[in-house]
Parts: sequence; C-alpha cells; structure tokens
Amino acid sequence: MYIGQAAQLSGTTVKSIRHYEAIGLLPEAPRQGRYRLYDAQSVEQLMFIKCAQQLGFKLKELQQVFATHQGQAFPWDRAQAALAQKRRELQQQIDDLQQLQGRLEVFETRLQQAREECPLDSL
Repeated sequence: MYIGQAAQLSGTTVKSIRHYEAIGLLPEAPRQGRYRLYDAQSVEQLMFIKCAQQLGFKLKELQQVFATHQGQAFPWDRAQAALAQKRRELQQQIDDLQQLQGRLEVFETRLQQAREECPLDSL
C-alpha cells in the first residue's frame, strides 16, 4: 500500500510517517519506483506509535523501543519494559503532586489562621 493509505489506516499523517522514517522510528519502506510501499506490519507499528504518544510517550522513548527493530518482529519485550517504566514515572508524578497538594493545604490553613489572629481590615 502507498503512504497515503498507510496514513489513513493508522490514523496518522503522511508527514508524520516521513518524520518517523527520518528519525529512525519506522524503517524506511521499500520503494516501487518513486513510491514507498507499506505493509500491514508498518501500519500496526504506526498505530502503536500513535497510541503510545497519546499515552504520554515521547518519540525519543519510542526510538529506544524500536532501536534494533528494523522491520523484524515487533519488540514486545522492549515495549513492555517501556510501559513499565512509564507507569513508574507516572506514579512518581502522582506521588509528587499529592505531596504538593498536602503542602498547599497546610499553607492555606496557616494563612487562614494568620488572618484570623491578625485581621488587617480592622486596622
């Protein structure tokens, strides 16, 4: 299939596919004359990339998943490891945000106490 059809089936754009090839995220498709030809495996990889991006993966992270892929069998083990790493990072962010929320609540309570102890509008 040509690049336009691969883009349509995968929900990406022709520009994105060319970019993925340029940065080594997607192996360059074989050509028939001037036209690139994509197979079902390429479309599946494009769908994976799009889904992973929607879940917060950066292209650099995905490059590591596909570093030695080059059109061979899908690197499930690397994808699973990347997913586990992303979950750990997300949990750390959640923990950090919960800690920040707790500190904000303490600060708000102290601010309210100070306001009650020393009302400025009565001066």
